[in-house]
Amino acid sequence: MSNIQVHKIHTLSGHRDAVYTLQPSSDSSKIFSAAGDGMVVLWDLNHPEEGELIAKLPNSIYALHHLPKDDLLVVGHNYDGIHLIDWKNKKELASLQTGSAAIFDIQSHGTDLLIASGDGLLTIVDREGWTIRKKLLGSEKSARAIAINPFTGEVAVGYSDNWIRVFDLDSYQLKREWEAHSNSVFTLVYSPDYKLLVSGSRDARLKSWEVGQNYALKTEVAAHLYAINNLDFSPDGKHFVTCSLDKSVKVWDAEEFKLLKVIDKARHAGHGTSVNKLLWTSFNNQLISASDDRTLSVWHIIF
Repeated sequence: MSNIQVHKIHTLSGHRDAVYTLQPSSDSSKIFSAAGDGMVVLWDLNHPEEGELIAKLPNSIYALHHLPKDDLLVVGHNYDGIHLIDWKNKKELASLQTGSAAIFDIQSHGTDLLIASGDGLLTIVDREGWTIRKKLLGSEKSARAIAINPFTGEVAVGYSDNWIRVFDLDSYQLKREWEAHSNSVFTLVYSPDYKLLVSGSRDARLKSWEVGQNYALKTEVAAHLYAINNLDFSPDGKHFVTCSLDKSVKVWDAEEFKLLKVIDKARHAGHGTSVNKLLWTSFNNQLISASDDRTLSVWHIIF
């Protein structure tokens, strides 16, 4: 282990159920969270003591997506579809019934919204017309995570049938697919240089795939004791973090995939239950983690 210092600087509370998702805003000091309580909350890291309720929906929220150009928020409302929120005015601008399944991830490219859901569908929504353009059934099991590579014009989707499928970003035709893990693929992220696709799974393994080599396996690490729920890269791209059902957050060297630090309850007053989502902000290099314990933790990591 390295001499990285980790300091817990805030605990953000107010959600009444497990916190499942985090999103940045156009202001690096402001972030959004959403939870099983149906609440979407804005937090200002300059004054983190009290969150501001942006929206309250009847069902759990697993996915949020911030649209930087318009500074709007897309909310994935389980079993009900998506909602477009003007978060500054706390006003719903549009909603769309995309299906009756849970929504696990939302991403955007150009005027398209891409939605991964529990029925195995990747749904493409035209953001300008607010209509469904296309539905791609990749699997009979859940579509869990979406990663977009604008340089290769590809979108990778991780599924609960253990496979990763890569589609063309213009035509949405399937380009390649492979069995990537021995259990559900819960998280997918392209590296900041877009040369690697990094996946984390319910099988607790972390893998990297070389984009320029037809997604050949480059690295495999037994990273956690239980399911890897999420991963995120540092703003400078030199490190990344993973979080798990095993209640820990781990800091890694992005070049060597070497474990540098374990953040847990015993050593750092970390979360006592599953850690579901991570967001490594450019605001003072602060890392945010969200957990089943209904809280967000704010960490300062010093290298």
